[in-house]
Amino acid sequence: MKRMFDRLLAAVLAAALLQPVVAESPAFAQVDGILKELSEITGLAPRAKIRRAMITKPEVERFMRQRLKETVKPEELRAEELALKKFGFAPPDFDLRQTTIDLLTEQAAAFYDFRKKKLFLLESSPTLMQQPVLVHELAHALADQHFRLERYIRRERNDDGALARMAVMEGQASWLMAEYVARRSGQSLASSPALVRMMSQPDTAAGQYPVLDQAPLYIRESLLFPYTKGLLFQHAVYLKLGKQAFREVFARPPVSTQQILRPEIYFEGRKPEQPAPPELPSKKGFRELAEGSAGEFDHQILIRQYVGEAEAARIAPAWRGANYRLWEHKDGTVVLAYASVWTDAAAARRYFEAYRKILEGKWKRFEAVRQTGEEISGRGDDGGFVLRLTGTRVTSLEGLGQVN
Repeated sequence: MKRMFDRLLAAVLAAALLQPVVAESPAFAQVDGILKELSEITGLAPRAKIRRAMITKPEVERFMRQRLKETVKPEELRAEELALKKFGFAPPDFDLRQTTIDLLTEQAAAFYDFRKKKLFLLESSPTLMQQPVLVHELAHALADQHFRLERYIRRERNDDGALARMAVMEGQASWLMAEYVARRSGQSLASSPALVRMMSQPDTAAGQYPVLDQAPLYIRESLLFPYTKGLLFQHAVYLKLGKQAFREVFARPPVSTQQILRPEIYFEGRKPEQPAPPELPSKKGFRELAEGSAGEFDHQILIRQYVGEAEAARIAPAWRGANYRLWEHKDGTVVLAYASVWTDAAAARRYFEAYRKILEGKWKRFEAVRQTGEEISGRGDDGGFVLRLTGTRVTSLEGLGQVN
């Protein structure tokens, strides 16, 4: 999937929050000491002084709105929202633009602007939280001085690969924040698997983040994935390579969320397959609206949402690649053309059977007109559909005209 949320998060991190309105925080007195310790842990020496300032919550929201306007074209935003709805990740009345603004504003505690090379700390963040978030953002600053984060995140054009790179950036910063905190009590992540597990759990106590609590499952998990699974990925690379791990993940980035979820696949160097989405019966009157990839992460959430967590854990690891296209007819009809490939025929059949349940779950109307062991066709909420199983490949066309 194209993750507008993650693209916007990257854009926010890259953008200048230019008008701080309150005095410098006493927390900033710790910057040099934190950087010194981060350098000792990573082997990356600071190359320049990091400027810093405070900002307020209203400024953050105003900035989010302006940055969204500057960064994302309206047609891109519309296409992403349609893709989320067509896959069933979001309900028909979902507003991606407003949800993105509200979520990022709610979650903001600090920013490192890697265009202006400046760190911003939210004026209203609790005093006890200021040191950990400073460590996280200073980890970004240190990585940026060595690996140019803006160029790193923009170089990957594949959607799933872009989320994997985001997980590298946020996972490394989260790991370093956790290690810094652990060292305050004489511990280390390297020698405490239990501590790693604890530090990789999201802080999502009920009621603490109401916007996040009310967001669709896919949006919630997309926000958390780079921090939680990214931390575990960085830890696995660190255990294998030591200090070199902090350079390796930038020099040889993971190419899929599967590599983040399963570091052994990263070490192996296995790349996703690229199945072509099925062709429309006729392209007359249609234009291509968007195209993208869907990774193991996407499939894990999709199966979990409509089939169940146990089936998601069983099926998603067998993912080997998936791509989709959205086609829009001049009459406003939108068709999803989607293809996925799996490790073997048995895994593909399990997903074929699961995807039927996904179609039944995401639509109020599901009417199968024709069913065989390899094909199900019929009508759903937004028109006709054809779901097919061919060897290790599962494809779906959704939103067609009449299907007999």
